Amino acid sequence: MANMRDIRRRIKSVTNTKKITGAMKMVSAAKLRKTQGTLVAVRPYSDKIQEVMDHLLSGGEEYDTPFLTPRKEVRNILYIVIAGDRGLCGGYNINLLRFAEAQMKATPEEQRAMMLLIGNKAREHFRTRPQYEIMDVFSNIGDTPNVSQGKALSDYVIKKYLDGEVDEVHVVYSKFQSVLTQIPSVAQVLPIQVAEGSAEAEESGHTETDYIFEPGGKELLDVILPKYVDSSIYRLLLESKAGEHGARMTAMDSATDNASDLIDKLTLALNRARQAQITTEITEIVGGAAALE
Repeated sequence: MANMRDIRRRIKSVTNTKKITGAMKMVSAAKLRKTQGTLVAVRPYSDKIQEVMDHLLSGGEEYDTPFLTPRKEVRNILYIVIAGDRGLCGGYNINLLRFAEAQMKATPEEQRAMMLLIGNKAREHFRTRPQYEIMDVFSNIGDTPNVSQGKALSDYVIKKYLDGEVDEVHVVYSKFQSVLTQIPSVAQVLPIQVAEGSAEAEESGHTETDYIFEPGGKELLDVILPKYVDSSIYRLLLESKAGEHGARMTAMDSATDNASDLIDKLTLALNRARQAQITTEITEIVGGAAALE
C-alpha cells in the first residue's frame, strides 16, 4: 500500500507540474506574438531610415561624420550582450553567453574589450568571471522592450562613442529565425557600416533617382544617423526578446510532453502494483481455503 501511495503522490505532483508548464507555454506564446507584432511595426520605420541613409551615401559626396568614419586606431571595443532576465528557456541564455565569451577572447591583445550587459542572466554569469571588464549593466528590461528603453540604451552608447571612450560598438544577440531556432550572432552598430549597394553606387557616381535635399545631405545625416543607431539597437532588443520567448515556449512545450509521458509511466506502474496486490490477496485467500480443507 505504501508503494501505491507513493506512486499516486508522484502522479499528483507531476500533474500539477504539467499544469504549470502548460500555462507558462501559453503565456510565452502570447508574449512572443506581442513582441513579434512590435518588431513588425518597427520594421517600416527602420527600413525607411536605411533607405534614406543609403541614398544619401550613394550620391558620390563624402561626409565627415564620426558615425561613419572608422577610427584610425581601434583601442577600445564595447560589446552589448543582450540576454534574458529569467531562465526556464532551455539553452537560450547559456549559448548566447558562451558566444559572448568567445567574442571577448577573440579580441586582439592590443585592444581592450568591455561589455555592457543587458538582462539579469548576463549579470549573474559575468559577475563570477572577473577576467571580463564590465562597463555597465541594464537589467529588468521587461518582456517587450519599449521605445524609451531602446532610446536610453542607444543614447548611452552614442555618448560613450562620441566621447572617445569606445572606438567600436558591437551587439551580441540571438537572431530569431523561428520558434525553434535562435542563433547567437554579433552585429556592429558603431561606426555604421555602409551597405555594399551604397558603396558600389558611390564608386560609380550613379543613383536611380537624383533627389534635391533641403536642408543639405550633411544636415540630414546629422539627424538620421543617430536615429538609425536608435532603431538598430531597439530592433536587436526586440529580436532577442522574441528569441527568448520562443525558446521558453519550446522548453515549456517539451516539459509538458515529458510530464505527460511520465504520468503515463507512473499510471502503468500503479496499475501493475494494484494488479500485483490483488493477485497476492487472491493467492492468500485460495491458500487459506486450501488449508482449511
